[in-house]
Amino acid sequence: MITARPVGPGDLEALFALFDAAASPCFCRYWHFEGDKNAWLARCAFEPETSRAELARAVGDGHDEGRGVVAEDGPALVGWAKIAPSRALSKLYGERYYRGLVQASRDGVWALGCLLVHPAHRRRQVSRHLVMAAVEVARAEGAQVVEAFPRRVACEVADEELWRGTATVLEGCGFVAVAGDEAYPVMRRTL
Repeated sequence: MITARPVGPGDLEALFALFDAAASPCFCRYWHFEGDKNAWLARCAFEPETSRAELARAVGDGHDEGRGVVAEDGPALVGWAKIAPSRALSKLYGERYYRGLVQASRDGVWALGCLLVHPAHRRRQVSRHLVMAAVEVARAEGAQVVEAFPRRVACEVADEELWRGTATVLEGCGFVAVAGDEAYPVMRRTL
């Protein structure tokens, strides 16, 4: 049975194992990385331990950059989703597809930064559990709105390319498209 809950410092080793199993060297640090995309690719290729250590510090310190939820299938940690106040994800809001599409005031707005599901557990509704738990975390923290930025594609793509979730899962969790275009919608759930 799949359950989801807020991440805590005691989850770090299992969380790192999830990133390793998914061959994802980012450790959910892209939104906080200050260099350009080439520098980011270099870090992922040659310094993933730096991102790993940053995530460990952020989760351990309870910093907004380390906010998220994890999904479990029995004792196994099988998923992760970043959920944080939008101010902690300013790089996401600054991406060319989203610049100027959402309201200027970010008070009370939280955002889903990314979702990661263990390859052996994909297509088992883990993402849905992660999204619903993320919404509840945001609600408990006083959020009025949760925004998400999925990529909608018309062709078949690898699961790894849908790291911001899918519009279908988000729609099933009560999100509606409020801006953007067909390929890069801004989706919102009012709480």
